Amino acid sequence: MSDTRTARLTGAAYLALAVTGMVGFLLVRPQIADSPELAGLGVTLELATVISQALAAVGFYALFRRERPVEAFATATFGMGNALAILGSAALLTAAITVTNNPALAPDGAATVALLHTVADSFWAVGNVFFGLWLIPMGMFILTTRRMPVVLGWIVFVGGVGYVLSAIVAVALPNVGLIADLLPMPATVGELWMVGYLLIRGIRPSTARERVGSLLPA
Repeated sequence: MSDTRTARLTGAAYLALAVTGMVGFLLVRPQIADSPELAGLGVTLELATVISQALAAVGFYALFRRERPVEAFATATFGMGNALAILGSAALLTAAITVTNNPALAPDGAATVALLHTVADSFWAVGNVFFGLWLIPMGMFILTTRRMPVVLGWIVFVGGVGYVLSAIVAVALPNVGLIADLLPMPATVGELWMVGYLLIRGIRPSTARERVGSLLPA
């Protein structure tokens, strides 16, 4: 498979990750406590996020591994870590649905469901560490190979660092939520640019391959 095709498939998985993550986390999840009937939809979207995150992680590994195996391994590993964090959240939401439908499972069903939701939220909060970490080697690949715009590489790298700091600040300094919300902003810009670049442009040819190709007879 060509690098361009791999890049576009990776971009499609990344786009699915962005859509399912935003709809599930930003729109559906905040309403689950007040509208329990949305819980099933929330779990479905989280599972879709896990699947698309895993596929994107594999896609970036395939795209990076020949030129930068360390960055490829790091991007895939941290991406899978994020997928597992979201999977843990989905499992807790599934348990909450089970308790809601079977009150006999817990003496105080409402309190148990609330606790499960709180722990599920915590999986997302600490999972930001992995979501930031997978962006850092992604940015390093761009900066060292120049196979995508260098500015994009810097934005993705800085955004990854911001995500990691955001997760730490949210736990260590819960009263300064605004700072925690602002730190990942560069990552949002970088990810949207990355998705668009992968889908439209794909990836630039490898400089090394171009040099080899120039030595071969036409």
